[in-house]
Amino acid sequence: MKLQNKTIVITGGAQGLGLEMARMCAAAGAKLALIDMNADQLAAAKAELSASTTVHTYSANVADEAQVEATFGQIDNDFNGIDGLINNAGILRDGLLLKYKDGELVSKMSLAQFQSVIDVNLTGVFLCGREAAAIMVKRGTKGVIINMSSVARGGNMGQTNYAASKAGVVAMTVTWARELGRYGIRVGAIAPGVIRTAMTDAMKPEARDRLEKMKPVGRLGEASEIAHTAKYIFENDFFTGRVVEIDGGISM
Repeated sequence: MKLQNKTIVITGGAQGLGLEMARMCAAAGAKLALIDMNADQLAAAKAELSASTTVHTYSANVADEAQVEATFGQIDNDFNGIDGLINNAGILRDGLLLKYKDGELVSKMSLAQFQSVIDVNLTGVFLCGREAAAIMVKRGTKGVIINMSSVARGGNMGQTNYAASKAGVVAMTVTWARELGRYGIRVGAIAPGVIRTAMTDAMKPEARDRLEKMKPVGRLGEASEIAHTAKYIFENDFFTGRVVEIDGGISM
């Protein structure tokens, strides 16, 4: 699927990886529907990207079913359909399952800490994917859904909630590819490693150096490299039901 004149929905599209993927889509001629919870960042993204393409923004919580249904209904009305979705919105609430010191329980991951990540990273992907697919099928669109996973899906210390959510994203990706293929809808996933962001830029130099040395390529990933991967999935019509690891060769 070429992106020229296609309507692409991006959740978490006003910042970080989502914004970089929006820039990629805009450069390829796509029209954009950006979903985020930060109104100021949505306004800034629209101001930047509207110079080159049509951009509509929507403030919504992807973990809220009613908001997701209403938002995708509005997008369908605004653009007369949807051609692609990047399920990018996600959060971190890291912490050890249990922490003991001197034989005493110091802390444990709370249900709220676990559930908040599952709600956004897994339930949010489910809700947005479901609504996008429903619109594509209704309109007979042979579209593409891209779900953002992580190399942490294999398990990573301090990330019980995040790892579980990202593993679930991959399982849904494979399932949807098998279910939606009959409608001409392809579904893929991207599993990034550590990508250079404002957060990693703010790390202590010695900590960042350790991360870089862990990777065979000797550096952190760039957001533009994740966007390039999304473009590949959109444009390769033989790609579906698979996850692409873009991690510089690191094994978490």
